[in-house]
Amino acid sequence: MFFNLSGRRPDVRVAADARRRFRAWRRGRPFWAGLFTLAASLPIVYFPYVHLTVAGVPLALSTTAGAGALIIGILLMVLGITLWFQQQVRVFAGIAALLLTLVSFPVANFGGLFLGLFSGLIGGSLACAWAPPTGNAEPPNRGSAAVPVGEGQGDK
Repeated sequence: MFFNLSGRRPDVRVAADARRRFRAWRRGRPFWAGLFTLAASLPIVYFPYVHLTVAGVPLALSTTAGAGALIIGILLMVLGITLWFQQQVRVFAGIAALLLTLVSFPVANFGGLFLGLFSGLIGGSLACAWAPPTGNAEPPNRGSAAVPVGEGQGDK
């Protein structure tokens, strides 16, 4: 009643199929670059607008550049999503993410207290380094072994 003919529950099969489709989708694009870039935007946007309390002492990080931090954070969000859905612009998006992250260092409280800075640098670097997968990659031929020069040629 709870199992089908294959012995697995239908919801497990659906979850396995969804995981397989997500894995295929993720492998065809710079997923981790987009995720790191998107994650970099969150502390950059968050910290200029929040008032923290450390050991009972209020710590206000709001500066006059709050609008700059908001713009940089939103642009990093857009670049992260762009990396997922428009792989053709990965180099442009990577370089733009690197430049925006470096600009966030003086503008947005040390790049979101270094959390956004390091995440954005990693995401931009991954975006620039990513190459699309090739569909016709063949495994190496193990039947023919290369013979080093000078060996196997007999004594002459």
